[in-house]
Amino acid sequence: MSFALLAEQILNGLQFGVMLFLMSAGLTLIFGVMGLINLAHGSFYMVGAFACAAVAAVTGSFWLGLLASLAGAAAAGALVEIAIVRRLYQRDHLDQVLATFALILVFSEGTRWLFGSFPLYLTIPPLLEGAATLPGGLQYPVYRLAVIGLGIAIALGLYVLISRTRLGMRIRAGEDDREMIAALGVDIGRLNTIVFALGAALAGLAGATVGALQSVQVGMGEPVLILAFVVIVIGGIGSVRGALFGAILVGLVDTAGRFLLPRAAGLFVPPADAALVGSGLASMAIYVVMAVILAFRPKGLFAIHA
Repeated sequence: MSFALLAEQILNGLQFGVMLFLMSAGLTLIFGVMGLINLAHGSFYMVGAFACAAVAAVTGSFWLGLLASLAGAAAAGALVEIAIVRRLYQRDHLDQVLATFALILVFSEGTRWLFGSFPLYLTIPPLLEGAATLPGGLQYPVYRLAVIGLGIAIALGLYVLISRTRLGMRIRAGEDDREMIAALGVDIGRLNTIVFALGAALAGLAGATVGALQSVQVGMGEPVLILAFVVIVIGGIGSVRGALFGAILVGLVDTAGRFLLPRAAGLFVPPADAALVGSGLASMAIYVVMAVILAFRPKGLFAIHA
């Protein structure tokens, strides 16, 4: 295996990982502050992708579409929290799962009604087209590098928000003792809406960035949601730092597995079956990693409540 090929797979894993971070950061904040299991989080990923594709098609500007993904997903998140989710905080997790699963169906059928069943496509903006030459002579797509940079910038921004601002102080306090900060005069309802909208906006941004690499279609958020749950379990529920490390780990393991395991399977099975066997093993790899981590760290790598 050449150095260039190995470096390319590592970068692919990082790009996939930062996309998962955008999804899982909001999910872990929502669970950490509200104690809510939100199966509808993948729907905000889909809303962001469709908002970006629709606005980009009308205006011809990918950048306006990106802003629309943030605004549209945040608005959808705030509306859902105010109208539905805030009635679930005092209910048990089974009620939360059933209600948010129903929201998946509502969002999917509503999106299909608005945009139809055929996929939409986003065009990479001219500024980010082509490939950049990295050290070692590796040619790598500029857009994917930009996604990695965007994910790192957002991770730093979330760190500053949570550790250096008044809102972040309230979020941290809400994770520890909601009743106490309510007694101190903090508007819990408003805090919940802000956190939910922030998480939805991050998911929508993830959907928009991936929409330029894949197609934008109904139901695109559900497979990513499963991986986002794996990320927050590995990283530690409620920990944004854990979400970042968990997402990068899952991204690297998934990418390396899909690249290496079919080749490794070819050493033991006929070439015609190697791709199928290797793909099956690759899809299992992240769950094996999760099981190993949980065997030693049952609450995740960076559990807030050890």
